[in-house]
Amino acid sequence: MEEASDINAHLARRLRGLRVEQGLTLDALADRTGVSRSMISLIERGESSPTAVVLDKIAAGLGVTLASLFAEQDSPEASPLSRFSEQRIWRDPDSGYVRRNLSPPGFPSPLELVEVVMPAGARVAYDTGRRSVGVSQQIWIVEGEIEIGLGEKTFRLFAGDCLCMDIEQPTIFRNLSGEPARYLVALATDAALSNRRGGSHE
Repeated sequence: MEEASDINAHLARRLRGLRVEQGLTLDALADRTGVSRSMISLIERGESSPTAVVLDKIAAGLGVTLASLFAEQDSPEASPLSRFSEQRIWRDPDSGYVRRNLSPPGFPSPLELVEVVMPAGARVAYDTGRRSVGVSQQIWIVEGEIEIGLGEKTFRLFAGDCLCMDIEQPTIFRNLSGEPARYLVALATDAALSNRRGGSHE
């Protein structure tokens, strides 16, 4: 697993690059996301270990997916192969859930694959809504079980179950069991979907 300092340095470069690319000031991004200017500044300097919830709010404000924050910028020279030993791994400091970027870093593709391991008893709640890029998301449970709340609906998923998630409402992930749960997240991005679909959560 990469050192936390390396991940924080990557997030710092990625967030600042996306913000500058869109011509946003720290204050403007803070207004969009509800994340304080000081917190965003700390993250961009690599001096904070942000939680998944904070990162998702910032991703929504930037109009990108949470998974893309951990990816490299698209490059025509990028390899289409992602070796297991080279895949970026990150642990949420709040819930302890661990995410692994499976897709080849920097290789242009509308599809992103992420593996998540959620510890027993862990809970992650996202309250972000629409963003400028449309996302179609599916979750396939590999091991264990999780409960997903989508707005007023709740789904209990077991190994082998697959849920298609069109997210435009608060989303809560819970592992109510006594064992870790492992699941695959597949995200397909399409700007044309932005008027009728929401963001992405893991």
